[in-house]
Amino acid sequence: MISVGTVDALWRYPVKSMLGEQLTQAPVDARGVLGDRLYAVRDTDGKLGSGKNTRRFRRMDGLLDFSARYESDLVPLITLPDGKTVRGDDEQVDWAIGNSIGKPGVTLAKEDVIPHFDEEPIHVVTSASLRWLADLVPEVEVDARRVRPNLVLKVTSVGRPEDSWVGRELQIGSHLVLDVVSLAERCAVVNYAQAELPHSADILRAVSSAGDLMLGVYARVRMSGRVRVGDDVFMG
Repeated sequence: MISVGTVDALWRYPVKSMLGEQLTQAPVDARGVLGDRLYAVRDTDGKLGSGKNTRRFRRMDGLLDFSARYESDLVPLITLPDGKTVRGDDEQVDWAIGNSIGKPGVTLAKEDVIPHFDEEPIHVVTSASLRWLADLVPEVEVDARRVRPNLVLKVTSVGRPEDSWVGRELQIGSHLVLDVVSLAERCAVVNYAQAELPHSADILRAVSSAGDLMLGVYARVRMSGRVRVGDDVFMG
């Protein structure tokens, strides 16, 4: 096993395409980080709110103005753009979301048979790749939140080391094992304003021209376990 680095940050997004919560530890099973993207906003055509239009997803502007977190159960507590909060099981939650984004009829949908993930259940990016991106757009604040990873790995290498991890396994801590499946293709979400980060079209242009739209990797869970910030990461 080759030492890769350590877990620098852990993120979970209870509602797809809304801001999420930063954790210090969490259980991870075949579905991914417990509760990650377990909910999504569904429109009247049955498509899920996203930053892009595909067969399954529909671009739904404004969702990054919301944030979601869990309290003691796997029901999200959603903070609306005006700062008010509503639980995911409140009878007013659909109205509150639809009214805020100007789309009446949307519903907060819990995952059923088809996963809410774009690709695989775990998204990983390294500190090196974030530095690589920051060097390309020095006038823009580059933050891991722009690429919405589950795991940010602190590494000492430079460039984009995870590009060479596809087909390899990562062991995190004492039990968790991931199979790296593919590079992660970026979309316009990396440009969007969120929290205190301003909008910038330069980010996607830079990733497109220098990285063929790829940044970070997607992984599947081979062996379940608990991930903690500070865990050592090894590659097999």
